[in-house]
Amino acid sequence: MNIDFLGNHLDLVPELAQLHFDEWRHFSPDQTLEDRILKLRAMAQSGGVPSIAVAVDDNQLIGSSALVDEDMSTRKDLSPWLASVFVKPEFRKIGVGSSLVRFIEGEAQKRGIQKLFLYTEHARNLYAALGWHDLEECEYQGVSVAIMYKQIAV
Repeated sequence: MNIDFLGNHLDLVPELAQLHFDEWRHFSPDQTLEDRILKLRAMAQSGGVPSIAVAVDDNQLIGSSALVDEDMSTRKDLSPWLASVFVKPEFRKIGVGSSLVRFIEGEAQKRGIQKLFLYTEHARNLYAALGWHDLEECEYQGVSVAIMYKQIAV
């Protein structure tokens, strides 16, 4: 498995957009699949904010993670964010998600970012095990989520 920026694997954009659309459409009910494709293409650069990483094995997409300025429209006061952490079900529980998170943390550190935020619906324990801390619980788009943060050593 290799983790690299999506910009180096543009052929994976349609598949990744579909996976993200299926997983998180309840957070963006007005967004279409085409909107997701355009958003991913815009983020497909090699580092910085925004950027998106993909885990691949023999050019097979395994998962993703991203570094973005804003991930919750109701919390524009928090920035930047770890976002779009997704691992295909058949590759879960073998460390792929942790590796994707660490990749983005490393990118944040390279950019001098001292604190990252995320929100999660189901993966609170994963992030806590990786050193993330609870900031608050809230409802976002009708879903109960935890907002978490991590100090990034620079």
